[in-house]
Amino acid sequence: MADTDTRAPGFAALLIGGVVGAGALDGTAETRDTDPPRVTGLRVAGAERVTLYWRQGGRTHQDVMTPVSPERYTGDIGSSSAVPRGTRVDAVDIDVFVAQHSAEWERLRYLVRRARKLRGAEADELVLLYQRAATHLSIVRSTAPDPALLSRLSTLVAQGRAAVAGSHNPSWREFALFFSRRFPAAVYRARTWWIPVALMFLLVSAALAAWVAVDDGVRGQLATPEQIKQLTAPGGAFEDYYSSHPAAAFAFHVWTNNVWVSAGALSLGVLFGIPVIVMLAANAVNVAVAAGMMASVGRLDIFFGLITPHGLLELTAVFIAGGLGLKLGWTVIDPGARSRAAALAQEGRAVIGVALGLVVVLLVSGVIEAFVTPSGLPTAARVGIGVLVEVVFLAYVFVLGRRAARAGETGDIDPRHAGATLPASG
Repeated sequence: MADTDTRAPGFAALLIGGVVGAGALDGTAETRDTDPPRVTGLRVAGAERVTLYWRQGGRTHQDVMTPVSPERYTGDIGSSSAVPRGTRVDAVDIDVFVAQHSAEWERLRYLVRRARKLRGAEADELVLLYQRAATHLSIVRSTAPDPALLSRLSTLVAQGRAAVAGSHNPSWREFALFFSRRFPAAVYRARTWWIPVALMFLLVSAALAAWVAVDDGVRGQLATPEQIKQLTAPGGAFEDYYSSHPAAAFAFHVWTNNVWVSAGALSLGVLFGIPVIVMLAANAVNVAVAAGMMASVGRLDIFFGLITPHGLLELTAVFIAGGLGLKLGWTVIDPGARSRAAALAQEGRAVIGVALGLVVVLLVSGVIEAFVTPSGLPTAARVGIGVLVEVVFLAYVFVLGRRAARAGETGDIDPRHAGATLPASG
């Protein structure tokens, strides 16, 4: 190591008087006897990196100490694995130390008081300042155990720990936060993915339906004339489908089937989005064939009268799942400024949140499909119910979701539950 007389740089450089312990830093008996080590400074970079500087043999050396926290380290600095046994630091200028860090401590105190309201960058700042305060407490305990400062920092670190990893919010509050902020914000933020998916799906379906409706050859390849008649006739298979089973059992069947389809579209997006495109195309073809067959016998009004009440909300959920799945696939290809692992972790957590929200959305559409679609209500009333539910959902996404997204909500889980991320040192 080259000769240098560099002091510990950085925001927390501490000038410390060192008193020699028993062990030699370079492991030689001669150096231990003639020129024992002398600690000259500490540098705290980030929250978990402490660099110790010492002089020996006319040269300045440094060691990066292991992470310091109140739980893992309460003794002399000399007990750290990075420092030889017996080496210790006698004094820290308390006034200088407090002056350097009091602003951080006050900021941490302020964030702790607002812990339940924090979102985005402020939540990350809370975690970082808590880790720094824990490191500061360890340094004070080991180098300058001033009772007043120890009491102040111990209280602050305990409050910070409770705010970062303490008791969870009541379940009902987490439930309310999820449906009032996180889920609509995640859907809103993904609108640039699922709205194009919806437009493309409807365009392809309309084109295919028109083709099936006007081309006898296409219908002939899809089904025999007898099968087409059984499907499209009054009281035929298409109409009977919605009343062929008891409403409650039918609602459960439809709900579970749609949940599996949406979950597949969301989760399989990680495979570069290819399975999502296949699933969306298959659904578009199914809708188009049914519409085209009904249109070919002049019963397109019956088709829309039966599919609109539940189909608006159900297809919207499918579009959202498909859009999020494609977004996840694109994250694999281009994670942006984040590492691929970090990007997938963040987007994956948001996708899981959306999947949970869509379970409820699809439950609503399943209930409508089982109880409203086959009911004896006039067609206008049934369609009106479907349109009303769809408008309410879109207002929920584009009003509540937009407001939450602008406030910094990403749809990711609470940072306190996502695990700590180590800050970069430097």
